[in-house]
Amino acid sequence: MRLLTWNVAGRVKRRGEQAEALLGAGADVVALQEVTPTTAGGWVADLEAAGYAVATTGGGPRPQGRRRLGVLVAARGGLEPLAGAAVPWPERLLAARVGGVEVWNLHSPISPAPDLAKVRTHEAVHAALARPGSVPRVLCGDLNTPRRESLTGEVMTFARDSRGRLRPERGERWDRAELALVRGLAEHGWRDAFRALHGYEPRDVSWAWPHGGGWRLDHVLVSPGVEPRFCEYVHAWRRDGLSDHSALVAELAVPGG
Repeated sequence: MRLLTWNVAGRVKRRGEQAEALLGAGADVVALQEVTPTTAGGWVADLEAAGYAVATTGGGPRPQGRRRLGVLVAARGGLEPLAGAAVPWPERLLAARVGGVEVWNLHSPISPAPDLAKVRTHEAVHAALARPGSVPRVLCGDLNTPRRESLTGEVMTFARDSRGRLRPERGERWDRAELALVRGLAEHGWRDAFRALHGYEPRDVSWAWPHGGGWRLDHVLVSPGVEPRFCEYVHAWRRDGLSDHSALVAELAVPGG
């Protein structure tokens, strides 16, 4: 299974160029984040015309009129939407059965989001994915963490400042929640596809400041039963201004695939 995950940044004027680039990548499964009510119709039309079945949370009004960012999953050969997890912002998570595997597409809220939305999202998704499933699973998307990864595999979250000190206003619960997906699922046999193949030496960032530096926020995590064979960021699309995020393309060996 060839999976492409990409935060498309809600771009309107360049959405057609985004679709052209994405469709040229030959993905079997597409997971998009920051699909808006304005762009959802175009994405669905383009993907369906290319032979994908599509499910999205991005086509309707948002609660309270301000949460406009949804997600989308598309798959060749059909898909079955699933319940997923009870997250505080349900438009940010979409789970679907694709062949012999579940694909979970998540766009985590950013740290300043109110009511601990980020913390509660990571806690809920971790609790759901830590339970044994009937089929292998893939978690992908913009997880908005970590802040830093060391060459030895240590991970620093946004609960900490630039020197690694725990921020009192965030605390240990926040730290644990951000680690729950990128590290905590490992005790249940999950792997970060990019790090499993490349180790911690590559310094790839998937979101970058204009003046340099950035974070690796976009991920593909796989449960036991899914074997990563290839996983690389498409930085050229970000550098060309199609989005402020790089896409991530993974080749995964899955049951029946």
